Amino acid sequence: MFDIVIRGGVIHRGDGEAPVEADIAIKDGVIVQIGNDLGPAGRVIDATGQIVTPGFIDIHTHYDGQASWDPELRPSIDHGVTTAVMGNCGVGFAPVREGDRETLIKLMEGVEDIPGTALYEGLTWEWESFPDYLDALEKMPRTIDIAAMVPHDPLRVYVMGERAVFSEPANENDISEMRRLTREALEAGAIGFATGRSDVHKTADGDWTPSSEATRDELTGIARAFAGLDFGVVQAVSDFNLERGEQDFDEEWQIVADYAKASGRPFSFSLMQRDFAPEQWVKLTKLSEELKQEGVDARMQVAPRAIGVFLGFNCTFHPFMGYPSYKTIADLPLAERVAKMKTPEFKAQILSEKTDKVSGPGSSVPPLADLLLEHIELVAEKFFQLGDPPDYEQPPENSLASKARAKGVSIYEMIYDTLLERDGQELIYLPLYNYTELNYDNVLKMMEHPQALYGLSDGGAHVGTVCDASMPTYMITHWTRDRKRGRRLDLPRVIRMLTGAQADYLGMRDRGYIREGMRADLNVIDVAALQLEPPYMKQDLPAGGQRLLQGARGYTATIVAGDVVMEEGQLTGAKPGRLYRAGRAQAIAAE
Repeated sequence: MFDIVIRGGVIHRGDGEAPVEADIAIKDGVIVQIGNDLGPAGRVIDATGQIVTPGFIDIHTHYDGQASWDPELRPSIDHGVTTAVMGNCGVGFAPVREGDRETLIKLMEGVEDIPGTALYEGLTWEWESFPDYLDALEKMPRTIDIAAMVPHDPLRVYVMGERAVFSEPANENDISEMRRLTREALEAGAIGFATGRSDVHKTADGDWTPSSEATRDELTGIARAFAGLDFGVVQAVSDFNLERGEQDFDEEWQIVADYAKASGRPFSFSLMQRDFAPEQWVKLTKLSEELKQEGVDARMQVAPRAIGVFLGFNCTFHPFMGYPSYKTIADLPLAERVAKMKTPEFKAQILSEKTDKVSGPGSSVPPLADLLLEHIELVAEKFFQLGDPPDYEQPPENSLASKARAKGVSIYEMIYDTLLERDGQELIYLPLYNYTELNYDNVLKMMEHPQALYGLSDGGAHVGTVCDASMPTYMITHWTRDRKRGRRLDLPRVIRMLTGAQADYLGMRDRGYIREGMRADLNVIDVAALQLEPPYMKQDLPAGGQRLLQGARGYTATIVAGDVVMEEGQLTGAKPGRLYRAGRAQAIAAE
């Protein structure tokens, strides 16, 4: 008898080919038979009129801290993700000496907007080395599988100590030790190595991240840790010194390219359209094509929608946080702040003021925030209320700036009144990147590129401003069904982007496809009913920390290793998820 049979579903196998209608039999966590009229099972899931897909694989998350205390890994589990890769952008929590724990917390707090108080209370710190970290992660059962990359920042701090945080170049001994530790981590099961080189990323104290100014010698020296290995990937995030001017672009690209070449392994970097250099993504695409011609398996991680942020009185950032009057009430509970702000006197006072700077020494807020505040009238042309169901691709006439003109009020008053809606819990959506032309035509071009990978969800990060772990659901709903402002994608292609293409890039041979003998990581989805819900703030992190969450309707079942972990939007309590150890997993799959 089978453990589970999924009957009557339309199977998308993860290969991008046309789907087929068939039944799927699961036994001992594995897909054992695909066909019709299969035998009896302990449980039958009726998938008539629905699709069955491989479990989604998210290659760009930041659950590095959360994974040590949280077995649920929301919000990714709510959106069909069955495997999440963390350690991206070079930030993480291993290796670490006891005296450097605070440094790493401030890094994660600043770069990925995860409350430091939650990290201080939640992190278990059962490790020093990266192999120790993997062992600690392996002890906890979870709803989904996780895999971890070696992050550059903690590695640099571990080897160089205080010299790492003052942009000091690594010497030959430093590089040799970082390479040795990276190799040790890879042999213990790390799935790759990641570095961060963005000017936007700052620590909670407003300092540069340790890896942001790493030299070519350092990056290529570490990358040679992959020599002789047939597994592992390398990742980088860089804005190519955009905020300092484009004169350094070519040199920065060459450093990143040399890092990729030195590894000899598949490589990916973040790609998006930025308003400050709207054609840079085109140039990066061409350079990526050239890098591939040179023999590098070069990929571009692209998002299926804008890289946007939410502004609100309960969020990390909102347009009035730098106003003198607001600062006098900033520490009050939301209800008290809202009551004060609704008084005509307070409103008149704050609207008569100018904002102070919110970035600078001691602040993790990037200079970009002050630039946005300085040009709020222009930026507000991209301020939107998402609505229910959420609409992430809205026309310019829906912007708050347009509504303010129609209403005959200042944009400041329009923003003020909007943020006070729903008792001060209203959110304003700002599509920061990927929305220069106020549509997703360029996003479509990125996604259709043969070297594109679905990525950049940042699951577990930017919890006070972003909830992009919902992107897999958006990929299906918006791009195959709901888009009205341009061309769509076909469903088999989108499912492949979320599954088989991810597994191929990562070298995961046991998942990503619906085939006999593969791991039973599956989604049963009612596509007609599939719908994102509006994001909302929830106070459920350690130490009372809050985060944005976003649910979805239409997932009939999510199955991990043969166990149903989500059913009709509710967790079942099953926790079959484990740590995926690269190298070891590949060897088992090859047997």
